[in-house]
Amino acid sequence: MPRRRQSHEPGHRRKFLVLADDTPECDRALYYAARRAARTGGGVVLLSVLQLDDAPSQWLGVADLMRAEATDKAEARLDLLSARAQGVSGIDPERVLREGAIAEQIHRIIEEDEDIAILVLAAGTGHEGPGPLIASLAKGGWASLPVPITLVPGTLSDTEIDALA
Repeated sequence: MPRRRQSHEPGHRRKFLVLADDTPECDRALYYAARRAARTGGGVVLLSVLQLDDAPSQWLGVADLMRAEATDKAEARLDLLSARAQGVSGIDPERVLREGAIAEQIHRIIEEDEDIAILVLAAGTGHEGPGPLIASLAKGGWASLPVPITLVPGTLSDTEIDALA
């Protein structure tokens, strides 16, 4: 049974969870979450997930090297996104780095942190569709999430998001 959300209890604050990846729409989700958190006294959690599906089949040294390179890349991305959130809203986001399947890690962090109250995703703008996470949502694979999901159109400008957030 999912844990009860605590974001409005004394000593807690509502957090917006953003998946920190290298897609262009990630910035739209982060911008919305940071602006919304700033206006509501909340926080932002940046989740970066390492997907190292090939690592277990590699030699130990190669797998370690793959993991180290992926970790360095993810940390650099988290640095950039943290700076962006601070510049947009003055909020210093929490940074979480995990390894595994993205959907599983999103479920896991929401279960672990009872202050996470909203998952913020942005839709892709390319011809290949809205993005794999949004596509999986459309198939109903995320009906068990204990928090609402905010989908930000990937085409919105900073000014347009400011008016909404």
